[in-house]
Amino acid sequence: MCRLSRSYFDIRNSDFFRHVAFACRAAAAFERRPVIRHFHVPELPDITIYIEALERRVMGKTLNRVRLASPFLLRTAVPPIERVHGQKVTALRRIGKRIAIGFDGRLWLVLHLMIAGRLHWREPAAKLSGKVNLAAFDFESGALVLTEAGTKRRASLHVVQGEEGLRELDPGGLELADCALDQFAEALTRRNHTLKRALTDPRLFSGIGNAYSDEILHRARLSPIALTQKLARAEIQRLHSATLETLEHWTVLLRRQAGDQFPEGVTAFRPEVAVHGKFGRPCPVCGTKVQRIRYAANETNYCPTCQTGGRLLADRSLSLLLKKDWPRTPEELEEMRKF
Repeated sequence: MCRLSRSYFDIRNSDFFRHVAFACRAAAAFERRPVIRHFHVPELPDITIYIEALERRVMGKTLNRVRLASPFLLRTAVPPIERVHGQKVTALRRIGKRIAIGFDGRLWLVLHLMIAGRLHWREPAAKLSGKVNLAAFDFESGALVLTEAGTKRRASLHVVQGEEGLRELDPGGLELADCALDQFAEALTRRNHTLKRALTDPRLFSGIGNAYSDEILHRARLSPIALTQKLARAEIQRLHSATLETLEHWTVLLRRQAGDQFPEGVTAFRPEVAVHGKFGRPCPVCGTKVQRIRYAANETNYCPTCQTGGRLLADRSLSLLLKKDWPRTPEELEEMRKF
């Protein structure tokens, strides 16, 4: 091998060259990695609007029958689902992220929409053709149809009896509508978790998921990885206010957008959101590009300037590879992307 080619070979295989090449590829991958933006688990504001729409349509009405198109939807055998046929709707309730429909005889149908489940109001005896249609709940005035997009069947339907049956499905998180600061602080600091994990834990707080937790933390100007037991009292108070304000804001907004219509197209990826699902777009408060942390099928979106003092949080899938060369600020990340 000639001297020139050997020299090139040595450089091409050096640790430095491999490291730089890998960093460039990693930064490029970070920029273009796809994000699933189509679905999110309906959370407290979405479930509230669903229930309000159902109250106007089925409260006091008789459920003629339930038609199941998927054998995987129904998760209970006792009581049998036929027990609700011919029964009148007497109550509607939210249990965390579930919708509970109460009937005569202390019977309850409890729906969990999970990620891709959605409800629709159709004409009476609407057909259940197509893979996405899982069930129909037939009333004289119309049919409540449950659909679930995708191939994974995660939505669930339980038939339970009495308050004891409902309690078994309730994770027990704090209801936030009128909770006092001290109640909120006790639940928040019960364990030393990151704020993101604490807010989305259904055993601590009822009805908050991935989407609205991003919006809450942005409004509170707090880092998603800040530890709950290290927060100052003023920060807890700010988070408490931001939580109540965010959930109220979105409930009012979704109610106004739905009007008298049944809510369709439930999604967290709306133009009005500040940071959730807006990776790479400018923060509406300061203009800094929104960043994200990816983990499994979820992601956390945040503004470095508003929430982390300008620091770029480590993305698990890349920071473990780049280690000490992981960029610390949005500016360093932009420089890396220029390679």
